Amino acid sequence: MLFSGVLYAWSILKIPFAEEYQWEAGFLALNFTLTMCFFCLGAFFGSLLNKKIGIRYTLLISAFLSGGGFVLTGFIPAEFPFLLIISYAFLSGTGIGISYNVVVSSVTSWFPDKKGISSGCLMLGFGLSTLILGNVIDFLYKSESVGWNKAFILLGAVLFTVLIFAAFTLKMPDADMQLPVSGNKRIIQKEAFERRDFTTSEMLRNFTFWRAFICMTLLTAVGNSAISFARDLVLSVDASPDIATTMVGVLAVCNGFGRILTGILFDRAGRRFAMYSANIITIIAAGVTLMAVNMNSLPICIIGLCLTGISYGSCPTVTSAFTSAFYGQKHFSVNYSLINFNLIFASFIAGFSNTLMINTGSYSSPFIMLLILAFVAMGLNISIKRP
Repeated sequence: MLFSGVLYAWSILKIPFAEEYQWEAGFLALNFTLTMCFFCLGAFFGSLLNKKIGIRYTLLISAFLSGGGFVLTGFIPAEFPFLLIISYAFLSGTGIGISYNVVVSSVTSWFPDKKGISSGCLMLGFGLSTLILGNVIDFLYKSESVGWNKAFILLGAVLFTVLIFAAFTLKMPDADMQLPVSGNKRIIQKEAFERRDFTTSEMLRNFTFWRAFICMTLLTAVGNSAISFARDLVLSVDASPDIATTMVGVLAVCNGFGRILTGILFDRAGRRFAMYSANIITIIAAGVTLMAVNMNSLPICIIGLCLTGISYGSCPTVTSAFTSAFYGQKHFSVNYSLINFNLIFASFIAGFSNTLMINTGSYSSPFIMLLILAFVAMGLNISIKRP
């Protein structure tokens, strides 16, 4: 998950294409949007492949797609920008989406009593990738002996190796294995409803699913937008390039922290409290960042981005734990891949945020829009009912 999460380090990975190749910001934002689209499609196909051919062969396919995509990105010439969409968005996005779904569905199946924190620990690796690998990539970019081309090739080779290793180590628990159940009676009583395994078609016919889907789309859009232009946003409040790059890493740390924190809240305080908390933090994050932009304040911007990271990190943990708690574990892999399609719509909102910023010449307009969406999400959040 740590190496797969490098997909989210786009605000660092795109630097050579923006500075050396002079490719337009709109095109680079579109590439990130398409990457999220293929990521979601990869997660869906990964769930189907997992059922047909098992974890091992599904992860092997993921290794070749994602590793190969990064390697090919290192060979892209300046005159063929569309190749970036093929190598990075399509190949790497699809491949990482496949591995993401397989890893989450296989590992969380071992911990039915700790759905939230097991998801959060996995998502922590995914979230910290931008900090850990992002700084490594930034160092390799600046190295005269490596450069950005070789950095992509090296990253692809390492990602391929890690996924090959995962293919031969991960497995599902045996059918006859006795797994623990939740011992938190207060939460069990508070969230008491008919617990059963919903098929995918049953889940899609359930109105609760669609309310949660739209709610998570709007909440994810806030973090997605901030991630897509995080470095440039910090530069806009008169920060140095080094501070801007560091803040991308800090955003990732908060992202990872939010995933763990939300997992703990989900298991100990219940689904409702965890989802409300995530929503409230998102509202505050958008509001504080908007204030920072209007006041041109770096300290307030740092606070806003930290809160944005926490709120964004809470989304995948809530989504995973919610899907498992409401719709069961038997069809979790496919069900989870479908609710994760909210990332596609969130990415398009992020793309629109970039367009709005470019057209208005200010980050105020996109954050006003994102703040409104966070309040709309709260209304949907309150309306979510038990299946």
